[in-house]
Amino acid sequence: MSKPTRTGTRAGAGTGAGSREGSPAPDGAGIHGVIRVHGARVNNLKDVSVEIPKRRLTVFTGVSGSGKSSLVFGTVAAESQRLINETYSTFVQGFMPTLARPEVDVLEGLTTAIIVDQQRMGADPRSTVGTATDANAMLRILFSRLGKPHIGSPGAFAFNVASVRASGAITVERGNRKAVKATFSRTGGMCTRCEGRGTVSDIDLTQLYDDSKSLADGAFTIPGWKSDSFFTVRVYAESGLLDPHKPIRRFTKKEMEAFLHSEPTKVKVEGVNLTFEGLIPKIQKSFLSKDREAMQPHIREFVDRAVTFTTCPECDGTRLSEEARSSKIGGISIADACAMQISDLADWVRALDEPSVAPLLEALGGTLDSFVEIGLGYLGLDRASGTLSGGEAQRVKMIRHLGSSLTDVTYVFDEPTIGLHPHDISRMNDLLLRLRDKGNTVLVVEHKPETIAIADHVVDLGPGAGTAGGTVCFEGTVEGLRTAGTVTGRHFDDRAVLKETVRERTGTLQIRGAATHNLRDVDVDIPLGVLAVVTGVAGSGKSSLVHGSLGKSAGGAGADVVAIGQGAIRGSRRSNPATYTGLLDPIRKAFAKANGVKPALFSSNSEGACPNCNGAGVIYTDLAMMAGVATVCEECEGKRFQASVLDHHLGGRDISEVLAMSVAEAEEFFGAGEAHTPAAHRILDRLADVGLGYLTIGQPLTTLSGGERQRLKLATHMGEKGGVYVLDEPTAGLHLADVEQLLGLLDRLVDSGKSVIVVEHHQAVMAHADWIIDLGPGAGHDGGRIVFEGTPADLVADRSTLTGEHLARYVGA
Repeated sequence: MSKPTRTGTRAGAGTGAGSREGSPAPDGAGIHGVIRVHGARVNNLKDVSVEIPKRRLTVFTGVSGSGKSSLVFGTVAAESQRLINETYSTFVQGFMPTLARPEVDVLEGLTTAIIVDQQRMGADPRSTVGTATDANAMLRILFSRLGKPHIGSPGAFAFNVASVRASGAITVERGNRKAVKATFSRTGGMCTRCEGRGTVSDIDLTQLYDDSKSLADGAFTIPGWKSDSFFTVRVYAESGLLDPHKPIRRFTKKEMEAFLHSEPTKVKVEGVNLTFEGLIPKIQKSFLSKDREAMQPHIREFVDRAVTFTTCPECDGTRLSEEARSSKIGGISIADACAMQISDLADWVRALDEPSVAPLLEALGGTLDSFVEIGLGYLGLDRASGTLSGGEAQRVKMIRHLGSSLTDVTYVFDEPTIGLHPHDISRMNDLLLRLRDKGNTVLVVEHKPETIAIADHVVDLGPGAGTAGGTVCFEGTVEGLRTAGTVTGRHFDDRAVLKETVRERTGTLQIRGAATHNLRDVDVDIPLGVLAVVTGVAGSGKSSLVHGSLGKSAGGAGADVVAIGQGAIRGSRRSNPATYTGLLDPIRKAFAKANGVKPALFSSNSEGACPNCNGAGVIYTDLAMMAGVATVCEECEGKRFQASVLDHHLGGRDISEVLAMSVAEAEEFFGAGEAHTPAAHRILDRLADVGLGYLTIGQPLTTLSGGERQRLKLATHMGEKGGVYVLDEPTAGLHLADVEQLLGLLDRLVDSGKSVIVVEHHQAVMAHADWIIDLGPGAGHDGGRIVFEGTPADLVADRSTLTGEHLARYVGA
């Protein structure tokens, strides 16, 4: 049987992946050759109908908030996953996330969807790059087979497995019952001192309580521990084990032991059974078992004050027991192997010549090569997964799919180029094309023209964002997009130009001897009063320089630094832009003042909440083993407030009508007339400033796209009194047309007297900078040095670095 021929050149052939033409329509298209979507209405989609060719690379583009994620993730991928889940027994489905059917009339031709998104990886302190992939598991098997001295099974090299020993007697009830002596032992690799975390902590008790006060007088100084808090303060005060009216410094030795170190003990408070536990173990469980980076800012501030984290002195931060570190292959222990840069580890594995484990070496080498190929060769397997950026996490998730034998699968990517230097984007493009050429359907939500250019098929959504979007503006080839006249088409070939004149610095932030992660005693002067861009390939040390060293230097220089990172916004489905930015407070006060009632009435999370749905607007029905159902609350009709609250008006509108306004509408509403509220207007001004004018102020945060969340954080921080703004890739998730608006915003910040430092890969931002600091020349131990400092024009003229070459090509120099 002859193989079907494929048209189009292989990725990277000829003039490179970026110039690749889209392939013709798939063979045997018909109904089985396409994924057919008809009448999609998820979020802001307006009865969208599209036909997505299978076994092709389709890129979905459009301005932020136009409905790309709603179509790709919320409709196609969500229904594919829901249908797969339905193939399992109802018992198994009870342990799986419940997925509602997307609002769509027809969805045909679906295949199994594998979603590779930007969700940060678990922030468990024991989760590392190695444990999150198969690499650690294979490495443990390798050491259990070849390590000298031999210490046991693969579990003996696992820092998540504790050593266990037990002995006793068991009774076997078979025929003549008799007691049998039994012993059990398991050798694990966990360091007993730090319990596999790599760090140990000491608690400063003076930060937990004021010992001159009694428990009844509010001795605790822990965030959230209020005097009426049932599960914290009252457990101690009303347990009967301590005298609540005696100052803590006058506790007896026995009382102090119980207060600080008591084992969990059942006590009754107002007839309710609660657990009394020593303060130190309680703090360790509630604060220290969580990843520091995942904590809310005020909690992190408290933990930084109260707790000192130091590298574990017993395992030297390796997380492994002495026994696990003693077993070596050619002088290398498993701790040494995990600490190596992955590109070096791949070379070490290839150099091992041991026929008895040849298949294992081949599989491990292939996994490590995938890291290098995907641009993550600079990481180490011992890197905590919670410290990876969104882009890095997405690429780590890709690794398990690269060598997969599955075909006819739909791979769904959410901006895979995020966090990538222009030099690395061509490698990512090659990987996407490889997945497609194995016979898979690849769907990519993307803004970068370099990736849109390799698409076989393009779906452009818009024309605007929010209610102004949700329709398909264009479907077809890349060439067709260029002449389509849509927002994406018009901006597709946009190129920023180098500034003719740059601003003069007003001061300098000095960094001396920076050695965080891979930095090599870097000395650099970052100019103030200008737009400074820190760039370089992924893993070159940009974030280490800016976040690891700049804060200390700025603090020493007396400058207030406002850092806006890429971390996800933490909030439930009850959170929205109004609650997140603090906008709801002045709105509630304005309503309360106009109607002579309490502000709490105008909060759907407080007194004004509809009693039927508790202010959620919908009723969630849990159907146990089957998928739960969300229905609009019949009593408040989704408005979330009691009917009596909606009788109160401000400027002719009730609170639910105000929360249904867009930022632009609300800005006009609170700007003048009876509803004039300066505090609310200021916040709305900032939201409009960052390009979120279309966003509904009461829209749940869980429905916002990545780009919208980033700009929401920027708008919130713009109100802070910071002299230095540090932004981490503010173009992430931004459409080509929105980048222009962002550059205008950065200019306004600098012109208002702020200093703006941006970690960025986008060439438009580099070209617009007053000063560029380029790190490299490579990633990991090949980076960590300053390879260029100067103006963008000098960088283009110099062309001595990878960034310089790509920027010169971008501006057409």
